[in-house]
Amino acid sequence: MSICLGAIIILAAGRPLSAETLPEALVRAYQSNPQLNADRARQRGTDENVPQALSGYRPQIVASLSAGLQAVRNILPNNTIQGTTLRPWTIGLTVTQVLFNGNKTANSVRVAESQVLSGREALRNTGQGVLLDAVTAYMNVLANQALVESQRTNVTVLREIQETTKKRLAAGDVTPTDTAQAEARLSRGLADLNAAEVALDISKALYVQVIGAPPSQLAAAIPVDRFSPVTISASIETAAHEHPAVLGAGYDVDVAQTTIKVAESALLPTVSVQGSASRTRDTDTSLTTTATDQASILGQINVPIYDGGMAASQTRQTKEMASQSRIVLEQVRNQARTAVVSAWVSNEGTKIALSATESEVRAAEIALQGVRREAVGGQRTTIDVLNAQQDLTNARARLIQAQHDRVIASYTLLSAVGRLDVHTLNLNTPDYLPEVHYHQVRDAWHGLRTPSGQ
Repeated sequence: MSICLGAIIILAAGRPLSAETLPEALVRAYQSNPQLNADRARQRGTDENVPQALSGYRPQIVASLSAGLQAVRNILPNNTIQGTTLRPWTIGLTVTQVLFNGNKTANSVRVAESQVLSGREALRNTGQGVLLDAVTAYMNVLANQALVESQRTNVTVLREIQETTKKRLAAGDVTPTDTAQAEARLSRGLADLNAAEVALDISKALYVQVIGAPPSQLAAAIPVDRFSPVTISASIETAAHEHPAVLGAGYDVDVAQTTIKVAESALLPTVSVQGSASRTRDTDTSLTTTATDQASILGQINVPIYDGGMAASQTRQTKEMASQSRIVLEQVRNQARTAVVSAWVSNEGTKIALSATESEVRAAEIALQGVRREAVGGQRTTIDVLNAQQDLTNARARLIQAQHDRVIASYTLLSAVGRLDVHTLNLNTPDYLPEVHYHQVRDAWHGLRTPSGQ
């Protein structure tokens, strides 16, 4: 009987035109999920580290202007008092260019670029997590809808059994015990139906949180094993080279290694050149000079001798942090390997569980039909029929759960190897490209408005 496979299989056989598919839900989550959009904004902020580091190559220009009133009261030798109000003003321009700072600027740019690459992998990892959460939310609603329908069917059958038992009691074919048993099972069925409806409402709320819109009629989903490597060893190898957490940890090692050179630059000389020009006007007529124009070009070399041990301590500190980042990289690799093995085993296990529960439902249906025929012939009691009905209901619930787990496990495996993304799934939405914003701001010399790129 096709009904044994629950609402998920029914939807697969005939999808309503208005039904929402899992890929459509994933597109909605990819475009509107607040967690993912917040991480995209974080990455755009990280992009700004590069132009900030590049500013070390550029001149620093400062303009100054001072003006005001100055009251002067002079007492002359003949005790004559002379007072006046002066209006002096000065305008100036200073240009400073660093020629050498121990390669601090160059290494700071490398640090910023590695931070951008690490941030992109973190963003990709967040995207994987959001898509997996969306799959879970979708399948939870789909499974709970099927479970509610299964429990409603169970309640309908139990009502029929109860009515039949009452008629047989009036005819003297059964005892009041049979009627009480039928009533008790109906009460249990109503309680199970209520629990299923509560679970469905909760899953719908989580669906809105993750995907951004309430679920309507959902279409059946299928596993995505075709996108994953075909062997566990290939999956482990793929995760080691493609998983965003592993790649991000590798870029973090580059950041830590280059930060050592930034710290060491504090021990090297700094060479800079400064040009300035200024004009001063003074309205004091008692002075021999009332106007001054100045221009200068100065070269400056600063050689650190001793700073109390600050630079040395910072260098040692960055070396320890680099050592930490290498250890973290190895830890992340181990975690990725463990996640792949766990996801692979779980995915294979769900295949066996699904096959087993399908067989269980078919057998439970046959058993229920046999028990009912035997009950009509007086070979089975009412409790036997009720137990067979309960066995079938439980089997259907396990089948629904197995179908739910089967789809989620396949997406979990795809996430574990680092391929749960818009491109791999071929979703009908443009892929978010963080490098667009990066190139918009990388060489920006000025401007306060954020670019309109992605």
